[in-house]
Amino acid sequence: MSNQKIRQAEGLLMEVRDKSEGPVLPKKGQRNVLITSALPYVNNVPHLGNIIGSTLSADVFARYSRTLNVPTLYICGTDEYGTATETKALEEGVTPLELCTKFHLLHTEIYEWFEIGFDKWGRTSTHQHTEITQEIYKNLHTNGLFRLETSDQTYCEDDKLFLADRFVEGTCPNCGYDDARGDQCDKCSLTFSSPTALLHPRCKRNKNHTVSVRPSTHACLRLDILQPRLEQWLRKAQAKGRWGNNPVITAEGQIVEPRMLGEGLRPSAVTRDLKWGVEVPKVGNQDEDEAMEGKVIYVWFDAPIGYPSITATYTDKWEEWWKNPDDVELYQFMGKDNVYFHTVLFPAMLLGDGDKWTMLHNISSTQYLNYEDTKFSKSRNVGVFGNNAQETGQPSSVWRYYLISQRPESQDSAFLWSNFISANNNELLANLGNFVNRVIKFVNAKYDSVVPGPEGFAGGEVNPDELSNKTDAEFVRDVNSRLAEFASHMDDTKLRSGLAIAMTISSRGNQYLQDSGLDNALLANEPERCAQVLLNAINLIYVLSVVFHPFMPTTSTDILRQLNAPARSLPSRFSIDILPGHVLGKAEHLFKRIDNVNGEQEKKWQKRFGGDAVVADKVTPPGPGGHPEGGSVPKVSEIPPVGDKKAAHAARMAQIAKDKKAAAKAAEANKSQEEKDLEAKVEAQGKRVAAVKKGTAEGNADEEMALAKTLKTELAELRKKLKEASLQ
Repeated sequence: MSNQKIRQAEGLLMEVRDKSEGPVLPKKGQRNVLITSALPYVNNVPHLGNIIGSTLSADVFARYSRTLNVPTLYICGTDEYGTATETKALEEGVTPLELCTKFHLLHTEIYEWFEIGFDKWGRTSTHQHTEITQEIYKNLHTNGLFRLETSDQTYCEDDKLFLADRFVEGTCPNCGYDDARGDQCDKCSLTFSSPTALLHPRCKRNKNHTVSVRPSTHACLRLDILQPRLEQWLRKAQAKGRWGNNPVITAEGQIVEPRMLGEGLRPSAVTRDLKWGVEVPKVGNQDEDEAMEGKVIYVWFDAPIGYPSITATYTDKWEEWWKNPDDVELYQFMGKDNVYFHTVLFPAMLLGDGDKWTMLHNISSTQYLNYEDTKFSKSRNVGVFGNNAQETGQPSSVWRYYLISQRPESQDSAFLWSNFISANNNELLANLGNFVNRVIKFVNAKYDSVVPGPEGFAGGEVNPDELSNKTDAEFVRDVNSRLAEFASHMDDTKLRSGLAIAMTISSRGNQYLQDSGLDNALLANEPERCAQVLLNAINLIYVLSVVFHPFMPTTSTDILRQLNAPARSLPSRFSIDILPGHVLGKAEHLFKRIDNVNGEQEKKWQKRFGGDAVVADKVTPPGPGGHPEGGSVPKVSEIPPVGDKKAAHAARMAQIAKDKKAAAKAAEANKSQEEKDLEAKVEAQGKRVAAVKKGTAEGNADEEMALAKTLKTELAELRKKLKEASLQ
């Protein structure tokens, strides 16, 4: 455009891809970035913790990568197979595919509103997914990495089907809580390797159904055989990708898995007795094929394969991304509960497959985002879910900014309405919005929107050592330093820190205007100096347009419209790229103040989204220890006024802790002396195995692990006998 004067330089502008030109593909011999976020399970509505933990974080990093003009592909989609989907479809009287389609559309609308820019948003119920999953399964079988194991499982005699963990409930063998789930007791937090560990198990769908225990045969992936290769790969990948701390892999590259008991990874069942899923393929062995007849592949085996299979629906050249480890770096984003499957199970599958797969380069996991002083709960209507955010009337940019600013990178964090409002008013509006508006409005009013400065000035990188003005020199040095910090944090997927640095760059702009004394007097008395200050400030706004692009893409677009400039790439140093004579657009307010007089708006949102602890506590029926785990939340008007909210919450948490301690003590008292003695031996032997492995104790590691396994088997058999006796 004739009214634009932008410096011409290679790589200055961001390469904005035209989707009509076809799919983005990696470029040979250079860095290419492949990004995935954990596939959201299809049959629920994502809450803010789900969004920040995976999809939004991955989107921020993908947008950052594109500001570097690096070929980037961001893949995600709905995870659709498994027990939960099959059972929910039965409850709603629809087919699993119909249910998945309904929720897939709901997820799509939510992520579109949050401006999540997937290159491909797909789903796992496709023929490409079936083909790739079955191919990997058959390759693992060919490579001798499966064995069949038969074990007891809960079975519903009325529905004629095996029951997965989440659809069995019963009495906890540890504390006696009567509503323990098939995989964990919510009262004492004991986990179960199988729902058969429960006393008096019953079908969760219909408590009147008869539940029995039947043997079932499944194919188990030989993780024990794959472990040495997996650990060797882990150590190299962790060092190369600079992984941060996570709950599964230690800093030394050692796998930490609580169920291992010091004996290493064990064969893991990867088939299930279901109808909705990827059918277990025939492998050419009559006995095995008969044993696997009617079974499907375990959802956590097929779900990670969704990444390449969804890519295959995007381009038939998907292998250029997924079987190209020399040119492609794979970044994966997820909550901490998914780390095991992405650092152990999925990599082991790819290593065992034998093909040249693109393996994990960097994993970025988050802790939990809580809501106010409790947890998100859809059943209790507590917390903001993806489809609620737009109901507040606040733009997605504000939501994205606040969620990233609270990203639980090293520890759990909390969504607080008071902080949400403060982030908008005191950070976005008062800092970034104020700086951009003040500068552009000044140029609009005093220079007829034309950027001032010496005619014919060519621009380019600014060397602070060559500047005679001390204020300008310090300004440029500070901006350069912060740009380096920003890139470092973002490269390491420390997105929260990156956003904080971005805000300091904006703050430095406000400080620069203050130090320079930008006002009408400066314009009248020192016109050349005023022009220089504005030229620097306009170009800092140009830098801010790209620095904030990953976090708030619409805000970035709004800034560029006011600058009347094309999107630029991320610079490493401050430069003059919008030149004198360039015509700006009109100043607009980037953000609007949220009125919160006497905390009224905060209170309205708390009540509207069930965040008031008093409301959340009045749930029928209550959960373990009186904690609200289920039932519906009554309206606020139905709850009588009570005392201090924080004090009530503290008292409730203290009571829960007291109840758990009492339950654990009672359960311990009910144990036989034989069980207690054997538990002590198992624990002691586990510690000994760890000590021998670390070299702090003498002994043969293999022999010690064998003894640990024997003791554990004895304990399992004893508990089985005790359970059978209690059922008689």
